[in-house]
Amino acid sequence: MALQLRPLRREHETDARRAHAELASDAFDFLLGWDQSQPWADYLRKLDGCRHGLDLSTSWVASTFLGAFVGAELVGRISIRHELNDFLTNFGGHIGYCVRPAYRRRGYASEILRQGLVIVRAEGVDRVLVTCDDDNAASARVIERNGGVLEDVRAHPEGPARRRYWIDS
Repeated sequence: MALQLRPLRREHETDARRAHAELASDAFDFLLGWDQSQPWADYLRKLDGCRHGLDLSTSWVASTFLGAFVGAELVGRISIRHELNDFLTNFGGHIGYCVRPAYRRRGYASEILRQGLVIVRAEGVDRVLVTCDDDNAASARVIERNGGVLEDVRAHPEGPARRRYWIDS
C-alpha cells in the first residue's frame, strides 16, 4: 500500500501520542509544539494555524505538519517550513521528517522526503534546505538519495552538529 501524507485528525490522537512517546527516548519530538496537557482538538487547531501563519510564536514560521500513513497506520511525519528564520537556516531547514522505529528500513523516510519536496516547492521554495544530525548516517543517505548536496556541518549549541544539505528543483 502506498504512503500518503495527510493532516492529523481527531481519530489519530492515540497513534500520534504513542509515536510521540516512542521517539521521546531519542529526545525527538514527533508532535512539534505539543503540550501533553493540551486537548487534542486544540493541538489540531494550532497545526492548522501554523499552516496559515496565524498565531505563531516569535521562533516559529508558517509550516505544514502532516502525518505519513500507510493505509490506516501512522508510520511517520513531516514538517514543511514555508520559509526560514535564523535557527532554521543554521540547524532545522525547510523540512523535518521522521519514521517511527517499528517502520524503519522500509523506504518510508525516502518517500516522506520525496513527497515533502513536492509540497514545499508548491509553497514557492525552489532551493530546499534539509538537515540531519552529523551522526545520523541513515538520514544523510535519505537526503542524498533525494538530491541533497552537502554544504557544511555546523556545531549546534544544544546538541549534535548538523549536516546541512541543499536540494534544488
